[in-house]
Amino acid sequence: MDQTFRPLLDALKQIGVDAHAIDAASEEAQRSGRSVRAVLINDQVVTEEQLTQAAAAAFGINTLDLVGFTPDPTALKRIPLPVVLRHRVLGLAINDGELVVGVTDPADVVALDDVRAATGMTIRPVVVARSEVRRIIERLQREGADLADLADDAEESSGMSAQATSADDAPIVRYVNSLIEQAVMNRASDLHLEPTEDDMRVRYRIDGVLHELDVVPRGVMAALTSRIKIMSGVDITEKRLPQNGRISALIRDRTVDLRTATLPTVWGEKIVLRVLDTGGIDLDLAKLGFTQHNLDRFSASFTKPHGMVLVTGPTGSGKSTTLYATLGKISRPEVNVITVEDPVEYRLRGVNQVQVNAKAGLTFAAVLPAILRTDPDVVLIGEIRDGATAQIAVEAALTGHLLLSTLHTNDAPGAVTRLTEMGIEPFLVGSSLDCVLAQRLARRICDWCKEAYAPTEEEIVGANWPLEDLAFPQVLYRPVGCRNCANTGYKGRIAVHEVMPISAEIESLTIKRASTGEIREVALEQGMYELRADGLAKAAGGLTSIREVSRVAI
Repeated sequence: MDQTFRPLLDALKQIGVDAHAIDAASEEAQRSGRSVRAVLINDQVVTEEQLTQAAAAAFGINTLDLVGFTPDPTALKRIPLPVVLRHRVLGLAINDGELVVGVTDPADVVALDDVRAATGMTIRPVVVARSEVRRIIERLQREGADLADLADDAEESSGMSAQATSADDAPIVRYVNSLIEQAVMNRASDLHLEPTEDDMRVRYRIDGVLHELDVVPRGVMAALTSRIKIMSGVDITEKRLPQNGRISALIRDRTVDLRTATLPTVWGEKIVLRVLDTGGIDLDLAKLGFTQHNLDRFSASFTKPHGMVLVTGPTGSGKSTTLYATLGKISRPEVNVITVEDPVEYRLRGVNQVQVNAKAGLTFAAVLPAILRTDPDVVLIGEIRDGATAQIAVEAALTGHLLLSTLHTNDAPGAVTRLTEMGIEPFLVGSSLDCVLAQRLARRICDWCKEAYAPTEEEIVGANWPLEDLAFPQVLYRPVGCRNCANTGYKGRIAVHEVMPISAEIESLTIKRASTGEIREVALEQGMYELRADGLAKAAGGLTSIREVSRVAI
């Protein structure tokens, strides 16, 4: 371990943090190669406030809470932006000729020397929270783009060309780059740029909920749209039809892919960037929020040598992540695994992955017969979208292959009727389908600020609490909001599952074209927990809140 952290660890013990937890975090940092700070915060050994307080005590300097504090603009500008970005430091005020500098690591003498050299001033460091520094730096990056300065020029040239996003328009380039970087660093799954009558609204989707980030002047909208289109490799002159593209960006020494979708609206083109960041994804099936009951039922299906396993749910419900984690359990040197996807979201070692290309005629239906001729053991289809794809998937499952795919249905029993509606004969559906997993993503309640309370009987009744399966909870938790969760009360997400193995009784109902309701009744009798019941069980365990379960599961 870096010995510069020793005073910090000692100070944490002095302010009352459990000494055994501190020592364990230090050992984990040495074992995993992560920094001690990352282990302390990410493994929730200490809060950010405790870390800031201890850092100040260890080095004998003051702390400053940046919540509600407005830095002096003159002090902010004294430190060049490259130095700010490199060391995560901020000029906060100028007092008696001294520059008050906010630092997150007072042991970083290189950062302090660089600030002295860049400003030529005497500096007085104060310790500040890293999350607040990041928030202010993100604002500085957006302001540094000088978008307002481009508005007049952009208004004069309504038709932007490829040259409009060259080096001459560097502020636009910097602004787009800062948006993408902030999306990745804030764990956003999507970045929305939405034109309105007067301007363009920029929003991030974090943990399934949209948050407004910025408002772009309408005069800059054309240049901004053109820049993103060029980065995505789509036609910048086509504004009447939707287009799809892809961006590969280098964010802090790691490559992040983004999927671009444009949509013409009455006020201009809306653009959505889906962040495909494998660095933040843990493809371990056991860490995706399964209860042991559901994990056992689901694992029994994909460990069979053949059959069809479907994961259902709306867009953004984690279906692809679950399938990739499942492949991680299946993929071995003696198993030939082939996937066909649109797009290939995560690159997996030891797996043959095929990218659909509709323009070239390489559709799901066209490529699947070729895949079946290449001797696969396991086939993953990114999505069953039509009857032709469904028919080939069923045939593959019936001819000795394990087939994994996704389907858009509201629940697990609905997948059976959806396949028959696609034109697949019911007896083929019953024979080929082995298991259906429906899932949603609920926000995980922040462990730092969640508040325990005793629920009322009215609240439990209103939540449709399954008292026959779950006892009346004596304690539940509600979100409060703190610095660690950006005052939302939630941080991260957890999956809510509904697992329906296809038993002989359900197969018989499928052949008889039984309704979804009839299939559901039998599945419940055979041990299936509904999405809502699984979510409420996780609320009872302190992982989420009743309100969040009600938001994602009917």
